[in-house]
Amino acid sequence: MKKRFLGFAAVAALSVLAVSPASAHRQWMMPSSTVLSGDDVWVTVDAAVSNDLFYFEHQPLRLDGMKAWAPDGTEVPIENKATGRYRSTFDVHLTQQGTYRIASIADALMGSYDLNGKTERLPRGTTAANLAERIPAGATNVKTAEANNRNELFVTVGEPTTTLFKPTGKGIELVPVTHPNDLVAGEAATFQFLLDGKPAADLPVTIIPGGIRYRDQLGQMDLKTGADGKVEVTWPEPGLYWVNVTTPQPGGGEEGAPPPIARRASYVTTLEVLAP
Repeated sequence: MKKRFLGFAAVAALSVLAVSPASAHRQWMMPSSTVLSGDDVWVTVDAAVSNDLFYFEHQPLRLDGMKAWAPDGTEVPIENKATGRYRSTFDVHLTQQGTYRIASIADALMGSYDLNGKTERLPRGTTAANLAERIPAGATNVKTAEANNRNELFVTVGEPTTTLFKPTGKGIELVPVTHPNDLVAGEAATFQFLLDGKPAADLPVTIIPGGIRYRDQLGQMDLKTGADGKVEVTWPEPGLYWVNVTTPQPGGGEEGAPPPIARRASYVTTLEVLAP
C-alpha cells in the first residue's frame, strides 16, 4: 500500500497548534501594559483562548512553554503563574531598560501509521531526525505533520531596543521595521515576517482589533506580505490588536514519490496602539 505522509488526521492535529484566522476561538495574551518606565517594574499577563478577543469565555492558555527574555537576551523567570477555568495569568519582573519578549513557542511532529490491522500514533518525543526509527517495519498508511506555533508579545521599559529581534531561523518570526511598542493610531507601521529565516512572501496577515464583544462588525483587516516579507498597516484607532500570520494549509505530495513531511507554521502577537 502506498504511503501518504499527510491525511485528514494530521491536518486535524495541526489545527490544535496553529491558529487560523477563520477559527472560532483564538489564542491570545494581554499585558497590563506594553510601555513602562522605572528601574523596578512588573507586567502582568492574562492568557486565554476565546472567541471574543481579550475577553475570558472559553478556556485558559496553557503556560507549560511560556518563557521571557530581558533586553540583553538573558532568560528571566515567569512568576506567580496561575491557571483558572477561563484564563491563565503570570507576572514578569522587569529590571532592565529596553524591550522584553514574552513567548510561548511550540514545535511538534505528530502522526499515525497502520500496523497489524490497527492504527497507532507516533510516540511522544518523535522528531524529524528520529522519525524513521520510530516507524516500525511493515507499517503502512503513514501520516505525519510538523507544526511550529509562536505566540508572543513585547513590553518595553524606557526606550525601545531591538536586540531580541535577531531571528532564530525557525518558524514564522517578526522583524520590526516599525518597533511593535511604538505604534500610534492613524500612522502607518511596517513589519517584516520571516519563515525559517527567509522573507515570508505572500503570506496572509490577519489583524483584528479588540472589543469584538461590543460591536457588530469584526473589524478584521486582511493583508498579505510582499516578496520581501513586509506588510504595512495603518491603525484606524487606539487599542489592542490581535495579529496572526499562518502558512497555507499543506497539501499532499506528488504521485509516485513519497512527499515530504507536511509543514504548518503560525505566528500570533498582541500589539497596543496608542492615541496620537
